[in-house]
Formats: sequence, C-alpha cells, structure tokens
Amino acid sequence: MSTTSRKMKFYNLRDLDKIPQILRLPKDLIFQMKVVSNILPFRANNYVIEDLINWDNIPNDPIFQLTFMQPKMLDPHHFNTMAETLISNATEKEINQVANKIRLELNPHPSGQLSSNVPSINDEPVEGVQHKYKQTCLVFPSQGQTCFSYCTFCFRWPQFIGIKELKFATEKTKKFISYIKEHKEITDILITGGDPMIMNAKTLSAYIDPFLEPEFEHIKNIRIGTKALTYWPYRFTTDKDHEEILKLFEKVSTAKKQLAFMSHINHWKETAHPEVEKAIKNIKSTGAQIRTQTPLLKHINNSPEVWIKMWNEQTRLGMIPYYMFVERDTGPKAYFEVPLVEAFDIYQNAYKNVSGLARTARGPSMSADPGKVVVDGITEINGEKVFVLSFLQAREPDHSKKPFFAKYDEKATWLNHLKPAFGQEKFFFEK
Repeated sequence: MSTTSRKMKFYNLRDLDKIPQILRLPKDLIFQMKVVSNILPFRANNYVIEDLINWDNIPNDPIFQLTFMQPKMLDPHHFNTMAETLISNATEKEINQVANKIRLELNPHPSGQLSSNVPSINDEPVEGVQHKYKQTCLVFPSQGQTCFSYCTFCFRWPQFIGIKELKFATEKTKKFISYIKEHKEITDILITGGDPMIMNAKTLSAYIDPFLEPEFEHIKNIRIGTKALTYWPYRFTTDKDHEEILKLFEKVSTAKKQLAFMSHINHWKETAHPEVEKAIKNIKSTGAQIRTQTPLLKHINNSPEVWIKMWNEQTRLGMIPYYMFVERDTGPKAYFEVPLVEAFDIYQNAYKNVSGLARTARGPSMSADPGKVVVDGITEINGEKVFVLSFLQAREPDHSKKPFFAKYDEKATWLNHLKPAFGQEKFFFEK
C-alpha cells in the first residue's frame, strides 16, 4: 500500500492559462480549446495532467484528446459563433446565452433519457433516477454530479453545464428509495453521475446502506460507475477516507450482495501507472468485482492493437472486460464516432487475438432508445449483405437476444442510420 499521499488539484475553464504544460502550446490552439470549453464542459486534475499525458506528443496523445477540448469537436458553424462571441469581448451572460443555444442543438439527452427513462410515483417524476431496463435502476446522487476530470466524449456532458432542466440528481426527500423499495423486479442498483467516488465515504455510504437492509432483499447487486480508478487511484490508496471507502465495499460483500465496480477505462495508458495496480488490489480485497467498459473512440482507441493491449492488461490485473460501446449520438459525436463496419472490424480483430479470459467484452453495442443493440456480425444472406444485430438489453424484455437484420451500410454510425433488410419496411421493435 502507498505511504505517500497526494493532494488533488482541479483545473476548470478559467484555469487553462494557469496550467504550465498548456502555456507551452501555441496560442491559437489554446484559444481554440477555450472556444470549445465554453460550450462543452472542461475539468482536469493534476494527476491526469502530470502523470498520464505525454506533453511531447500533443495533440495526438490519447489522454490529451480524452481530457482537453479540440477545435473539431464542434462543427464549424458552432465553433465560429462562439469564437466571434469571445473575440467581441461579450459579457459572461452573453457568452452563456450563446453557449446554451448551441448546447440545445447537440442532442443533450439521447435515447429517451428525459422522455422515457424517468419513472414516476403518483404521476410525479422520481428525480435522480432512470429505470429503462426491468432489472436495473440508475441513481444519480446530487452530491456526485461532478468528476475527477471530464472526458471530452462523455454523453453525460449536460450534467455539468448548469442547465437545471437537463440535469439528473436526487432530491432531498429521497423519493427514489421508496420507488426502488416498491419495485421488486429491480435487482441491480447502478450509482452513477458524474462520478459517485467524488463523494466522501460518509455520503456514499448514505446511498448504499439503505439497500443492505432486509426490506431491500430484492437488490442483489450494487454497481458504482466511476472513472476514479484511473483518473485518481489515490482514492483507494492514500486519500484520508480511503480505508472507510474500502470498509464500505466490504460491508456490501458481508451483506451477501455483489459490489460491481464499473470502471471506465478508455486506453491502456490509464492502467500503466503503479498506483492503479495498488488501487485494484485494494478494491478486489474487499470482495468487489471490477468490470471495465468504454466506447470506441476515434483519435483515442480506434485500432485493434489498443483494445488487445487494453483487454490483456485488464485481465492480467484481475479485471473483467465488459463492454465496447459505440459513441452515442450526442455532443461531439462527429469527432469521435466511427462507422459500424469499422467498429465491428476492430472488435473482431481484437477479440480473436486475446485469450478466452479477455473475451468477456460485449460489443460493439449501441445504447439506443429501444435498448442496447449489438452488432453480432456482417454476412450475406440470399445475395444480400447485411448486419446481424440483437438486443443485449431491451426496453421491452422480450426483445432481448432476438436477432434482426439491417442492410449493409458502410457509412452508418448509429441505429437510426440503418434500414431493415430483405424488403421489410420496419424493424420488428418499431412495429
């Protein structure tokens, strides 16, 4: 276990000019980063800046791409509009008005998150909860609606821009507890954000402890969605309350429930730091299981070699590769997305070059409105080239693992770009 603690320091948009490594970059690049960061949220910590980014490989370093805004993350019209606003010495209020107008044009809540995923009690929405799939309920703690650093691709970017109507967060009455208590079909709680691990041990415990009580016997698994393992591993090794955090994880195991630590890891460079390996050992010692997931991202991990090394290293460290996602249709998607044809090719080439222990990752998967749609293959049937698709999870449970086919399309990057094969007018789930 580490003996030397480290103090975390955050940098936001206003602090860009205070980061020594940034001041070495060309002034036009710094201005471009500010333009995009006035629309999409920017935040980074000193560990990411000092330990993970190779500043001799800018702008190509994958962690730099993952953390610092790039000009092409906005389309030219949006970029130029904000650039002109900044150059005109607009007031902060005027800048924010321009930013919010652009933000609302970036599909801030895809896949029915606001319209279809929020449950209700007595016709009143249950704030801070999403319940899309029968067995799994997502909880967004109000105290966990920030992160150790913001990932540039993140589909939850609307959580961090200050527009209340676009933000998921629990309210003080904790109505969500009553909702989950009444819905016995729920077996899994996913505590997400933001990042739940940004909360101190006492606050996190207040969200986990209720589900360990007898009246929540139907809750079998508690998941924590987090980037902390690789963006601030000291959370589990030297932070002042790290022992309390680990004891809380042990408490879940003692209650005979599974704690699934859902670690977001986007590149193998993130696990190359020795502190991460110490953190993994500490987490696993509590009985928790670490699963890993990430979208396939152009400029960051869009090659089989990256995934092969990433999955092999995760398996060596005792983690379970879980998902390869397709970049969601929101925010800077055009910068990161790859065609489904390429996504499947990368997945297949990585999959066939790792051992069975690393072949647990499912994908490439699209978290679309009707469910998680996976590309199972590309083949030819009766002379027609098609995508073979199925639902890993579905809003309608009977749709799960029911195969369906779409016309082959080299340019398609999302489910709504696909057309049914074999002369069908609609996919079966659209009927």
